[in-house]
Amino acid sequence: MQPIYRDEEAKLRRRYRIILLVMLIGLIGSALFSFWVGYYPLTPSQVVKAFLSRLGYQGDIIPQAVTIFWSIRLPRILSAIFIGASLSVAGSTYQGMFRNPLVSPDILGVSSGASLGAAFAILNGSPNWLVQLSAFVGGIAAVALSYIISRKSRHSQTLSLVLTGSMVMALCNAGVTMIKYVSDPNDVLQQITFWLMGSLTKVTMESFSWSVLPMLVGLGIIFLLRWRINALTLEEEEAKSLGIHIRRYRLAFIVASTLLSAASVCLGGLIGWVGLMVPHMGRALVGPDYKRLIPACAMLGATYLVLMDDIARSLLSLELPIGVVTSIMGAPFFVYLIIKKKED
Repeated sequence: MQPIYRDEEAKLRRRYRIILLVMLIGLIGSALFSFWVGYYPLTPSQVVKAFLSRLGYQGDIIPQAVTIFWSIRLPRILSAIFIGASLSVAGSTYQGMFRNPLVSPDILGVSSGASLGAAFAILNGSPNWLVQLSAFVGGIAAVALSYIISRKSRHSQTLSLVLTGSMVMALCNAGVTMIKYVSDPNDVLQQITFWLMGSLTKVTMESFSWSVLPMLVGLGIIFLLRWRINALTLEEEEAKSLGIHIRRYRLAFIVASTLLSAASVCLGGLIGWVGLMVPHMGRALVGPDYKRLIPACAMLGATYLVLMDDIARSLLSLELPIGVVTSIMGAPFFVYLIIKKKED
């Protein structure tokens, strides 16, 4: 029996490596394809020359191509990659931690808190970097409030986190509604509405560099501890009997997932459904083991959002907000999950 088990395990590892390699090739291919998509398409030779221009290349270079590559396409593609990976990993982590496949990264109010912070900054005429900072702080504050209140509850902490997260989310949404109500409809209200729809139009290398650091920290924490998520999928008493410090790991994953979600929202606005859909795709490909699922979700989410951004830029003559595109794709998937869960 033991040699058979080893053979099966070797086959699973080999299959997993092949799947990851295919995902990596797909991610690189979709990123390169994205340079061509848009109002001003770039040919492969123009992309290469524009890239080499920063390395001292002095050949036949079109100045517009260099500007589009470095100032528009590259920061946008990098942002889509990191936002997609961050939301997918955060969603997968929350689904395992709360033992619920219908959980999304904003369950503890991070998106609503970030929206309130951004709306308040826009209302006060703040520059773009301050809007980003306010969104990030708002998201962190909302989750911190949810966690602190849940610690005071006598009920299960998992249930308390969900309930307090819903309460904080409702309060933040009410705050955003109030800000929209008192905003100038000819200017400020339009800016808030556009931000809430989610878009990568205004992303720059500077704004990307501000957000990528907390994303890397969050991804690093979850990647290093990802095998512990398997333990959090067990009942609390069962996990404690194995000597696992539930609260410590739960707090670590909440902090890491909050960093990922808040940084994603402050960079690209509200981009929904990614953290709900992609983990299910990952499980279908590599199984429920979080040691393998987290890397798969990161690459799948990055590829998915890059492709969604391509659709947003090319579907119509007028660019669509990427949050609208992901919602259109996500709603039917959510219905499918509900029907499938009922049949099971």
